[in-house]
This record gives sequence, structure tokens and C-alpha cells, in this order.
Amino acid sequence: MVAIPAGRFRIGAAGQLGEERAAAGVRLSPFCLSAHEVTNRQFSAFVAATGYRTVAERPLTVEQFPDLSPAERKPGSLVFEPVAGDGPIEELSWWHWVPGADWRHPQGPGSSIAGLNDHPVVQIAFDDAEAYTDWAGAALPTEAQWEFAARGGLKDQVFSWGNTWKPGLANTWQGTFPVNNTAEDGYPGTAPVGHFPANGYGLFDMTGNVWEWTSDWYQSGHASIEGQLDPHLEDAAASSDPRDPGVAKHVIKGGSFLCAPNYCSRYRPAAREAESPDTGTSHIGFRLASPLLNASL
Repeated sequence: MVAIPAGRFRIGAAGQLGEERAAAGVRLSPFCLSAHEVTNRQFSAFVAATGYRTVAERPLTVEQFPDLSPAERKPGSLVFEPVAGDGPIEELSWWHWVPGADWRHPQGPGSSIAGLNDHPVVQIAFDDAEAYTDWAGAALPTEAQWEFAARGGLKDQVFSWGNTWKPGLANTWQGTFPVNNTAEDGYPGTAPVGHFPANGYGLFDMTGNVWEWTSDWYQSGHASIEGQLDPHLEDAAASSDPRDPGVAKHVIKGGSFLCAPNYCSRYRPAAREAESPDTGTSHIGFRLASPLLNASL
């Protein structure tokens, strides 16, 4: 765990995407954040110790999805697949529900995490991340903690290293998304944690690699936390996503290996997305937070 000092900052970003509308004067008490995302090795130890089964390993219930057939309720998760570049590309057509996809088989049956012990664990739903943090005696970071830490001590900079995009400092998509990933950084998918340079606080992969769960429910913009100390949106009833009304979602941060300048580009500290808590994908993981007194975790 890395100790992050107390501070005051402007969360969000002016002039960027609407959901990032900034709020000034947000204050944070000191806290700790794990230097890297939770890895397959670490999650394997948790499962071995507890026998935990992730959301993706459980069949969908009749109560959840009464209109699905038994075959359609088989365990599985969402997997990214590149799209052929001929003709128009339908939005989100690169995501596919794959029965049998889970953290041990992130791309579905036939895939595995062999040789990926030090890569971030993926196919993790919000409940899975919380189960791990409870076992570890830690927590998921709030959105404000995550963003403050991602900035690495820099003030109002676009990226975690400054105002200019620098290829090679993070695991992102190179080429034209979602058709061609040249993988110039050496990783068409996840990369080992700690492979790319740390930010000013000594934290790795706060840009790219995998999206990361936070404990906050999602609202568009940050007006509701202006000037607050240690803000945390705990009430699911307060969650709202104009793109998907009536569905409570959590904030995810950091972007992933699928973020590219021509699409998404949410690998900035201020960038954020909304994700349903029951949804795991092949590009979402998490890291731990704790009060400063528990820095030995």
C-alpha cells in the first residue's frame, strides 16, 4: 500500500465530457492505495482461502431474467472481440456475452490465466471486488480518492504525467479502435502490473490496463460534492445515468487497454464511466484502499 497525503483538489475537468463536470475544493484525509491492481495471483489466493465463486461463475436466476431459456442462463460474462473494418460499425458491437467466461477464463472456454499471474484479474463484478476487499481488511477507493491519487500530485493536468499524451507510458489501444490494435506497447490485452512507469505517488497503471471499480454510485458531474471532505456517494437511490435511466451504476475509473484516441480516450484521471454492479468484463478490475493507519495491508 502507498500512503497518499491529505489534499484539496478540483475533481473532474472543465471543457471535457459532460459527465466530468468539475467541482472545486474537494478535500481528502490521508489514505492508502495499493500500488497496483489486484492480480490473478492475489485473487487466486483469495478464492483458495474462501471458496468464493464470482458472479460470472453463477447461473443467472429465473427471478433476474424470467424471459431467458435455461441455456441462456448459463454462467458467463462479456468479452471484447475486434470488429471487421468493412462498412459501418455498430456501437458496442465489439462486446459479446460468452458462456463460460470468468476470471479463470477471461476470454471464454479455452482461454486461461496460465502465465498471467501478475496481470490484473478481470471479469470481476462489483460484488466480487467487495468480497475480496472485505477478506483483505480493506475497501474499494472512493471516486475522489482514486482520482486524487491518479493525479500523482499534479494540479489540473490532463494526464497523470502532464498535459501531453505520451504513447508508451501506459497500456492502451494503438491503432484504430475497434478494428486494428498494433500493440506497439507489446500488449494487445492486459499487461503485467508495474510494467509501465509509476505516477508521482508511486502508483502503477492508474492510466489504462484495466478499468477499476470505485465504491461510489454514479451521477453525471460532481456538483453534489462541491467543497466536501472525503465525499462518498453511498446511496444507490441517488445514482443516475442519463444514458440508462432507472439503472443504478457504480463509477469505474482509469480507462483500459481498449481506450484509444479515436474512441473513448478515458485514460485521463478526470475520466469516468458508469457500470452496472452485476457486470464483469474482460477489461475491468480493481485495487484496494485503506485508512492511513492500515498502511501495512
